[in-house]
Amino acid sequence: MSIAGRTIRERERLNGMTAEERAWRKKWLHDQVLSGNEPKLIKTNTAEFMNPIRRFYRAPLDILFHKVLQPFMSHDLASVLRFYTGRGLMGLYGVYAIFYYFKYNQNDWTRKGGWRVIQTRNAVYPGEPGYPAVSQKTEPSDYHDRGFKSSFLYEKVIREVKGCK
Repeated sequence: MSIAGRTIRERERLNGMTAEERAWRKKWLHDQVLSGNEPKLIKTNTAEFMNPIRRFYRAPLDILFHKVLQPFMSHDLASVLRFYTGRGLMGLYGVYAIFYYFKYNQNDWTRKGGWRVIQTRNAVYPGEPGYPAVSQKTEPSDYHDRGFKSSFLYEKVIREVKGCK
């Protein structure tokens, strides 16, 4: 139910309002204006509406921006800086996590999983030095090597295979 009554629609107001309705609407519009100290935030209510885990991870930036830095800047500026600092730190953590995952979870011969990152060769066009480009992979076993030939076990395996023959 709307507390504005039928006068919320402009067409209804233009259609005709009595003097009593005009006085009521003027009073209602005046009541909608907030005073300078509104909205009033009560710290105990804010603490009650946030669960303990959220209060725990928000505490460091809240202390930094609202207790330490707010005397030197406005409340609004401190809130905006706190918001963007928190989001920036979360983004930086995400970038670090992705970098860590790609660095230490590579798909090589020792694992089944992980991301396989393949780098393409540089294009060599006619007339450039090195044309026609010869593939660096010359043996059939080079195509699915996955880094085994550069490992320390490769030499042992080759010696054992040659010793058996």
